[in-house]
Amino acid sequence: MTSSSTQGIKTVLHPVSDLAKAKAVYAALLGIAPQSDSSYYVGFEAEGQHIGLVPGGGPQGMTSPVVYWHVPDLEAKLAEVTAAGAVVREPLHDVGGGRLVATVTDPDGNVLGLLEDR
Repeated sequence: MTSSSTQGIKTVLHPVSDLAKAKAVYAALLGIAPQSDSSYYVGFEAEGQHIGLVPGGGPQGMTSPVVYWHVPDLEAKLAEVTAAGAVVREPLHDVGGGRLVATVTDPDGNVLGLLEDR
């Protein structure tokens, strides 16, 4: 049915209103300290999952958690899902370190993240 598969959901970003308080809760939940810790992003790596905390929803204006489907070819997957009816919310862009991301909305307005590590 599709030409590019997914590698599953491996990244979940959570918008938070108080980064310090959220960091403490997630550190307690996961039982580890964050691997990335800055004023604009805190990230945890736990059992093959990346959990990110984004203060104020970040520049993408997140209002709820966004799950990111990891894909081997983001451009191809973006073309497939938009042809199927998804609408691009955040166009494909490089967030550094060879990581490409984009978000789309499904027909009900749910935000779906797509991520490719090069």
